Amino acid sequence: MSSEILFIGGFLVFIVLILALDLGLFSKKDHVISLKQAGIMSFIMVTLALGFYFLLITEGQKLHGIDSFERLQEVVKAHKHAITLIPGDFEASLRIYNQNLGIEFLTGYVIEYALSVDNIFVIVLIFSAFAVPEKYYHRVLFWGILGAIIMRFIFIFAGAALINQFSWILYIFGAFLIFTGVKMFFSNDEDDKIDTEKHPVVKFASKFFAIHPKYEGNNFFHKINGKRFITPLFLVLLIVEFTDLIFAVDSIPAIFAVTKDAYIVFFSNIFAIMGLRSMFFLLINIIHKFHYLKTGLAFLLTFIGVKMLAHHYLKEWGFTTEHSLFIILFILTASVVASLVFPKKKLHKD
Repeated sequence: MSSEILFIGGFLVFIVLILALDLGLFSKKDHVISLKQAGIMSFIMVTLALGFYFLLITEGQKLHGIDSFERLQEVVKAHKHAITLIPGDFEASLRIYNQNLGIEFLTGYVIEYALSVDNIFVIVLIFSAFAVPEKYYHRVLFWGILGAIIMRFIFIFAGAALINQFSWILYIFGAFLIFTGVKMFFSNDEDDKIDTEKHPVVKFASKFFAIHPKYEGNNFFHKINGKRFITPLFLVLLIVEFTDLIFAVDSIPAIFAVTKDAYIVFFSNIFAIMGLRSMFFLLINIIHKFHYLKTGLAFLLTFIGVKMLAHHYLKEWGFTTEHSLFIILFILTASVVASLVFPKKKLHKD
């Protein structure tokens, strides 16, 4: 069995174990996730992501079964890694490759984790608009994230196949990210409001399913006289899945700006998604304080879009993945600091 199959198989088993642990430990009964629980969950997920980074910089060559300098050259060329190998020194070249692989993963993880914050903004609005009891938040997010993992898997490897076949798609991705960034910059709070009756998912579901008018505990379905109804909780789950589908259109191309290796895109996506639920409970009560974060995300998407459009020129100028990571961290840090230094002014009635 090749090392590549073992690497990917091991990662998939790891995902299943994490989800099983979550389902077994945190979902035995419906309850409100405390700040302490959310903090512990977030710490564990970030620690696991950092642990995976160290695994890549030490054993990254096993991802594509690299056992010779010739094989290393093939992989670097196939995935367009922006590194220079040292002819005649396989060990040194391998260290350069693994280090770059780890940085690509870390940069992609930071991008996806940051963009997840915008996802959290919208999920908070969805839960609020549909008056979801707080003790059911975790159930919706668990199944929502499970669905997101499956969708991201399909999106990422389909996107990688398209990029390998049609390299000009990167320019379309870049232009789209710039458009999305500019649109996000000029959007306001009114644009984010959820209309519970006119939402496209609600309209779609009402055509194909009988909708029960009220919550029935944590059930997604409810039977009355033998007829099956979907509950408002399942409707909320569908909207959360739809929302993630929309966000995936932004986040996946953004990570392809960092690496063309579909596995690295997948790894960084999945670690960020699995950390989304704990981050949601960690930020839900304070997320309104980071009002400039959305502006920061707009600059982030625009920067990545420009990078995709000008990647040939940037490569000639010696622009590396490390430079991208530093710029991304600066944008996010600046937006958080600005939010704390210049808090949003509250409106007071006379």
